[in-house]
Amino acid sequence: MAIAPYPTDKEAREGILDVGRRMYERGFVAANDGNISVKVADDVLWATPTGVSKGFMTEDILVQVKTDGTVLYKKDRGPSSELKMHLRAYQENPLIRAVTHAHPPASTAFSIAGISLGKPIYPEATVNLGIIPCVHYETPGTQGVPDSIAPYCRDYNGILLSNHGPVTWGKTLLEAFYRLESLENFALITLYLKQIGQEMLLSQRQVDDMIAVRSQLGTDSGGVPKGLDEPVNLQDHLIPQKGE
Repeated sequence: MAIAPYPTDKEAREGILDVGRRMYERGFVAANDGNISVKVADDVLWATPTGVSKGFMTEDILVQVKTDGTVLYKKDRGPSSELKMHLRAYQENPLIRAVTHAHPPASTAFSIAGISLGKPIYPEATVNLGIIPCVHYETPGTQGVPDSIAPYCRDYNGILLSNHGPVTWGKTLLEAFYRLESLENFALITLYLKQIGQEMLLSQRQVDDMIAVRSQLGTDSGGVPKGLDEPVNLQDHLIPQKGE
């Protein structure tokens, strides 16, 4: 599947504001948390500035930056120190056109616990995400963070930064954000399953079927979750009626 053309500057700025509002309204960020970027050319991108709420941004405060870090436009505030992480993702994988980072409670909790997310518990997560590794801790804003994500940018659709939260990327800004949404949903369902105390994983054959669907949709990244040797979900589980 061919990658979509770059968005215009106007489309990119409007998209960042839209995604920022969605993050804020969904409770994925608090105060000035999170950052968003989207490329508009091979070497140019728009990004959120440092120290602003993602729910109350205006187009004029966004920053335009070259992929080497040179600032082309800023109003009052420069780019976030975490932009280095975005730039590294673009450097490692030319197919990445947008990056999102936030602190949704459930997936951030898994990052604090040091637990990767990748069990094949339902088809949508296997198709949209696959495996989400949890990478080792580095101080936010330092060069260690982009170095920590670099090995994963080509083969996966996002990662958990230990004690920090999720980062997702995509061929469009909406794809990057949808992966963030899917990741938080994946984390919530995983938490619910821990409370229930049991789960039925997909079999490897069922996983492979979903990986084929993912490939048909034009995505080859995400890794292949490890399923069960034999399916355990092929019979109905009915509540017994009285007298049965």
